[in-house]
Amino acid sequence: MPSTFDQPWPVRDDVRISAVQAIVTAPQGIPLVVVKIDTTEPGLYGLGCATFTQRWKAVQTFIDEHLARLLVGRYPGDIGDLTRLAGFSGYWRGGPVTNNAISGIDQALWDIAGKRAGMPVYELLGGKVRAAADTYIHASGHTIEETLEHAHKLVAQGWRHIRLQMSTPGGGGYGAPRVPTLYPDAPYHNGWSARDYLRATPELFAEARQALPDNIELLHDVHSRLTPKEAVLLARSLEPYGLFFLEDVLPPEHWDRLPEVRAASPVPLAVGELTTSMGDAVRLVRDLGVDFIRSHVSDIGGLTPARKLADLAELCGVRTAWHGPGDTSPIGAAANVALDVSSVAFGIQEGHLYNEATHEVFPGTLRIEDGWLRPNEAPGWGIDVDLEAAARYSAQLSGHDEWAAGVRRPDGALEAP
Repeated sequence: MPSTFDQPWPVRDDVRISAVQAIVTAPQGIPLVVVKIDTTEPGLYGLGCATFTQRWKAVQTFIDEHLARLLVGRYPGDIGDLTRLAGFSGYWRGGPVTNNAISGIDQALWDIAGKRAGMPVYELLGGKVRAAADTYIHASGHTIEETLEHAHKLVAQGWRHIRLQMSTPGGGGYGAPRVPTLYPDAPYHNGWSARDYLRATPELFAEARQALPDNIELLHDVHSRLTPKEAVLLARSLEPYGLFFLEDVLPPEHWDRLPEVRAASPVPLAVGELTTSMGDAVRLVRDLGVDFIRSHVSDIGGLTPARKLADLAELCGVRTAWHGPGDTSPIGAAANVALDVSSVAFGIQEGHLYNEATHEVFPGTLRIEDGWLRPNEAPGWGIDVDLEAAARYSAQLSGHDEWAAGVRRPDGALEAP
């Protein structure tokens, strides 16, 4: 259909955007949203990650019903103008639904740019400053023994950085199997206790440091649940074990306290996966609240703002550790790695092992080898989408809502999930 939004300036050729659609699929059981932008040049299209697992229907509708009409008929090379238009057009702007949708558009346009140039995206960013991105992976278990057994298996597979998470009392634990109903005398039997968590976590790392090789870097995710004082207590209790970083010690509502927590912490702090705009992420870096910025590239507006954030991190002595679990699509993972290999500020990359169904849906999905991630050398992201395969893995509503409703302290008060 013809666009009602005119091309604002002359462009060098007649290639135009012909269609924009959101593709939703769940080959690993996790809803993924990918934007596909078609052009008037036969066979030329781009893919971008717009995944917001918990609210994927809102993102899909926003892309298909609101943003597509802004883009059709426009020149795909105007990445900055098109993404700014998508952000400004709603007047009330920002937030995860908007920025995930914009991220998908941004990354899809970069994919098109790489294909038109005949180069992988990382070369468009200036080329490599390292050969590959080192990754970390997650080890977990009900007990210290189970967690360390898992970690030993990962070491044998080649990983050098391992995040350790152990079950904590109650059903609200994060990153490890849940152990329900351990507070039978409390108003909420299945509660989660910060005090018990603070006692148990140092014990895990004390044994880990004895059991694992000295060269293995250890990480841990608090998942945004502590007060500033509790965060300092945890960081100091973990000092003897030399953590690579301690992640998300405070909820976003208290990020203004991060500079003081970081100043008192002997352990590097990694924060940012809950940033939903570049402005949020910039404040974490600029105000010296973090040692590693952990933003989810598909939550802050895409590759374009993430590259700016990486440059700011380099200037401020902060390193990147882009969010990259299973609710990042293979396209989002490719964007992470393009940043990793082209940015001086790189610190570490969160890794995820995609199942074979995901590789079927997204041919070209990157594979971690001996703990290392390398970008594809094909133009763009080097990743395609098989629409027939994608349709076989229909997405359901995320189970996160149900889980979050049960994350409560023993007195029944809701806790940050």
